Amino acid sequence: MPAKKKGFNYQEAVAELEKIAAKVEDPATGLDDIDKYISEAGRLVAECRRYLRTAREKTDSIETI
Repeated sequence: MPAKKKGFNYQEAVAELEKIAAKVEDPATGLDDIDKYISEAGRLVAECRRYLRTAREKTDSIETI
């Protein structure tokens, strides 16, 4: 999993989610690892949602000007 970075990069988060999905779908992945991947995916999804919500709010404020 990627090291913690300053700031949030949406594209990197989506790419990491795609990697996690592939690992979870791999039959060779153990249940303990799947649990870790799902926890990380939940964190990334929450960050992506927060990023998209902020972007939508900025767009909405531009439209009302």
